[in-house]
Amino acid sequence: MIDKNSFNQQLLDFLQASPSPFHAVKQMTERLDGAGFEYLAESQTWSIKPGGRYYTTRNGSSLIAFTAGDFNQGIRMVGAHTDSPCLMVKPQPEIVKNYLQVGVEVYGGVLLNPWFDRDLSLAGRVVYRDLASGELKQSLLDFGRAIATIPSLAIHLDREANNSHSINPQTDTPPILCTILDDQRSRDFRQLLATELLAQNGELGDDPATIAVLDYELCFYDTQPPAIVGLHNDFIASARLDNLLSCFTGLQALLHADELQASLLVCTDHEEVGSASACGAQGPMLASLLARIIPDASECSRIITRSLMVSADNAHGIHPNYTNKHDANHGPILNGGPVIKINANQRYATNSVTASLFRDLCRQVDVPVQSFVTRTDLACGSTIGPITSSEIGVPTLDVGIPTFAMHSIRELAGSDDAWSLFKVLRALYTQIEAPCL
Repeated sequence: MIDKNSFNQQLLDFLQASPSPFHAVKQMTERLDGAGFEYLAESQTWSIKPGGRYYTTRNGSSLIAFTAGDFNQGIRMVGAHTDSPCLMVKPQPEIVKNYLQVGVEVYGGVLLNPWFDRDLSLAGRVVYRDLASGELKQSLLDFGRAIATIPSLAIHLDREANNSHSINPQTDTPPILCTILDDQRSRDFRQLLATELLAQNGELGDDPATIAVLDYELCFYDTQPPAIVGLHNDFIASARLDNLLSCFTGLQALLHADELQASLLVCTDHEEVGSASACGAQGPMLASLLARIIPDASECSRIITRSLMVSADNAHGIHPNYTNKHDANHGPILNGGPVIKINANQRYATNSVTASLFRDLCRQVDVPVQSFVTRTDLACGSTIGPITSSEIGVPTLDVGIPTFAMHSIRELAGSDDAWSLFKVLRALYTQIEAPCL
């Protein structure tokens, strides 16, 4: 039986093994395979059997897993996203000025300052041509070691750095990979990728000239591993807590789902840039899957109205050094339990009915619950909740784990909270008092 400590350790392992959305989906599919879920290729005909457990992927960066229980009772859904703000390598990235640097593009709302003076590695997907066969192939790549850094400018050269320092993402953020003082070191980034691919995959041989890297989607990441920190082990510190923590928590809950209950987990890419893609929440992936497993459109509509979507994405914990940035009556505390996120302008999809259903689930498993409303004079972020709700019409609420330093290269959450959210989502998936009014 899983307990909080083993749950948190598995969460740390998942975060460490998931430096990109592609790696996160690979980690989730391996766990689903191990639990007996059957893979459904989108290009194939599906045969869904009552009581079966299935999953499908799109683009290698989005995933939907579900159990084919009694659809007539509605589908219990949990949604999250696989992407995180980061620095992504440009297509022609080489910059040579005594050092080899690579140009990067900011992906999502990155908090840039913490990226400086970190030990960075590189991971993602690479597409290449096998020159012997002429075939196009793709592979995941993770250098797995510190290969780059973005050094800060010394304070002696910027005396106002601690008072007012802005970052130009074009000129200030290209990471340094190595020195280039002669012609002995390669300046061709794709050639460097080919060499690393061969080093990691013995089946490809050892001659970089046998493959040609055509393109890639690669992001830099901090090599510092996730950790439990704090005087009393109060916190989880890691990159990509937003939102891989929710992906892992939803997955673990689904693995405990009651076979009689129709349950679904959807983890989509591109939330941090608006979700408008074929594999994003604003794309057709979830709607297409529902149409395939419930072909009758009228029946599908009836089932959706009986369903519930819990959109799980991290919430802002009230920062003790910046309490004036929060509404005094709606400031979630780390380790105070999951947070219901509410916004009158529909930046979150929560309403009084869906919030009440979630509060009741928390009551059933003895988990404390908190509320978040942004200050009225500050702009509110959003999630996949309103997108999914408007796309398929499912009753939805937004929840999350309170977090510090959201969108930093290293975020902080409470070590009790992911476990608490898991217990609530497991209750959602296991028919503890049907959540309906």
